[in-house]
Amino acid sequence: MSSNRWICLAALIVLCLGERVLAGEAAPERGYRLLLEKPYMPAAFDTDTFDAVWRTWPAPLRAAAEAATAAERRRMAYARYGLDARPGDPEERPLQFVVDADGAWHMNCFTCHGGQLRGETVPGLGNSVLALQTLAEEIRATKLRLGKPLNPGDLSLGLVPMGTTNGTTNAVMFSVALLTFRDEDLNFTFPRRLYRMVHHDLDAPPWWHYRKRTHLYLDGFAPKGSRPLMQFTLVPQNGPEQFHAWEEDFEAIEAYIESVEAPAWPYPVDAALAGEGEQVFVRNCAACHGTYGQDERYPNRRVPLATVGTDPLRLEAIQPKQRARYGRSWFTDYDPTGVVIDPGGYVAPPLDGLWATAPYFHNGSVPTLWHVLHADQRPVVWRRTRTG
Repeated sequence: MSSNRWICLAALIVLCLGERVLAGEAAPERGYRLLLEKPYMPAAFDTDTFDAVWRTWPAPLRAAAEAATAAERRRMAYARYGLDARPGDPEERPLQFVVDADGAWHMNCFTCHGGQLRGETVPGLGNSVLALQTLAEEIRATKLRLGKPLNPGDLSLGLVPMGTTNGTTNAVMFSVALLTFRDEDLNFTFPRRLYRMVHHDLDAPPWWHYRKRTHLYLDGFAPKGSRPLMQFTLVPQNGPEQFHAWEEDFEAIEAYIESVEAPAWPYPVDAALAGEGEQVFVRNCAACHGTYGQDERYPNRRVPLATVGTDPLRLEAIQPKQRARYGRSWFTDYDPTGVVIDPGGYVAPPLDGLWATAPYFHNGSVPTLWHVLHADQRPVVWRRTRTG
């Protein structure tokens, strides 16, 4: 056998062994790997663009970046946009993007659901410092300066902004806009009518709440499952064929999300005071937020808007007709029975890992737990940072 044939045979054996290893992965591990390695969204920009984006920064920061090394500039860019290096990755690749072999960067689910806690990157934690709108605007300016082509996302920033405050996104309106241009089978179509777009900021919930929830989203209108997790990939470049082909991938991704654990409280506990607090909690909070410990229960209770008294914009932004249309689609396997057409309020979330999930409420408007419990002391203007 010629040397070339031996090389080809060896390569084939390696590929087959590699496939065997991947096929033997547990679903959660496979789901995590897919989120980091497989693009489900078109490329947003490339490495050359990201490494040149510092030239758009304000003068003092730009001067500091110019004096820094390439590695230092990359870390400065991560800090400016709320990005993080992947845990344990010596190359410091971004958790929030898939970077393919050609150097193209593709957004993944960790863009919103990956953040930092006490100096450590935590996949599944809501990204409370994400500056997605700033990143999008400065990437677009960099592309224009470098003479690189713009993509549909760059062109649509004025119509569908990414978000107006750091740490939040316009996530619901992304999904409304994307589903508007699909039929029930997810074929691209021009709608008979365009729904109103009520742009507003949302705080991404932590993934360790997922296993307790029966329905997705703050108002709990959509039954959870692997198909609903695919909604945010409904860009025009992805057709029904991709969604059908990716269904097994997203079953593994859902298994990973189900496996995410809340971080343990790292500080001392005053046991006597906690015991008193537990009694207060059981009397006043558990009916909505559930109980914890050995016999924990979570009721998935939806609280009417008039009772909870928080910002109504998220609830009112999606019209009943839009929810019903979602219920007739491929995402629910064409079964609308579990879809809540008129939720009327928000689902009280589980409180696992509550200490790690600041800021609070569905719009991220309250900076600390103290302010949650002392409404009269809530600041009108405040800034969220990586350290608190």
